[in-house]
Amino acid sequence: MTSVEELNAPFDPFAEVEEEKSPKQANHIHLRIQQRNGRKTLTTLQGLPKQYDNKKILKTFKKVFACNGTIVDDDELGEVLQLSGDQRLKIAEFLVKEEIVKKSEIKVHGF
Repeated sequence: MTSVEELNAPFDPFAEVEEEKSPKQANHIHLRIQQRNGRKTLTTLQGLPKQYDNKKILKTFKKVFACNGTIVDDDELGEVLQLSGDQRLKIAEFLVKEEIVKKSEIKVHGF
């Protein structure tokens, strides 16, 4: 493709989702933000290692970050933690500080 054709090519926002299904990236933790209504947002945490109890981690997040949260069961993604507000950086710092995961294993998505 020439540079003009590349600029006119449609943008696929889900292209990175298809890349994530490769077995090489299966051990990454994904932090995403979703716009709700107005200024309200949700932060989702996906890919937490199985040896950790999601309920206890969610309870700790809610207490430390002073926000609400829930666990959603998804057929493809497994258990996904949802927290109110933009908590992506706080969650990443917490997981690294508590040595749950390495910093290189965390992928922060969103604007």
